[in-house]
Amino acid sequence: MLVTDDALLDGRDLVALVRAAEQGGITSVQLRLKRSTAADLAHLGRALLLTVGIPLIINDRIDVALAIGAHGVHLGPDDVPVALARRIAPPGFVIGASVGLETELENGSMADYWGIGPWSQTTTKRGAGQALGATGFQYIAAHAGTRPCIAIGGIQPENVAAALAAGAAGVAIVSGILGAYDVTAAARRYCAL
Repeated sequence: MLVTDDALLDGRDLVALVRAAEQGGITSVQLRLKRSTAADLAHLGRALLLTVGIPLIINDRIDVALAIGAHGVHLGPDDVPVALARRIAPPGFVIGASVGLETELENGSMADYWGIGPWSQTTTKRGAGQALGATGFQYIAAHAGTRPCIAIGGIQPENVAAALAAGAAGVAIVSGILGAYDVTAAARRYCAL
């Protein structure tokens, strides 16, 4: 999963970057733009829905996700509770939850997947918490039941094998792809691993 970040765009065309990452093999994209207005997020989300063939998940904003017909939403512990989102979401709408602490397990209990992290120290999300590593990831994932868990937070290519060995269904990448000069090649490298 590619997760977008305002700071890493640096004036570049977000839709073109996501298309390049899709060519490199990413299987989903989470549109996370903390500095954008709801209108800008909706505009970019619609553009992505028209140009890429992978699922689009909107970060934090279930209102935007539902309004534009995105495939789902990813909710953090300070967002709309997952149980409430589940009540208003249509059938087939994917709801992901950030779960990195024991206190976040209950909120994630009705989510379709968990984003567990941070795996290691990350520079793209302030206040992400203490690095979990393989042991912390496994501890949280053990509470997920059959729900797929995605490792996120400071995932570098050398961490992919360890994340998968710890039980991750996949990895979420921000700077490892968007921070690269050649986004397609960076995505291809992660997907090969």
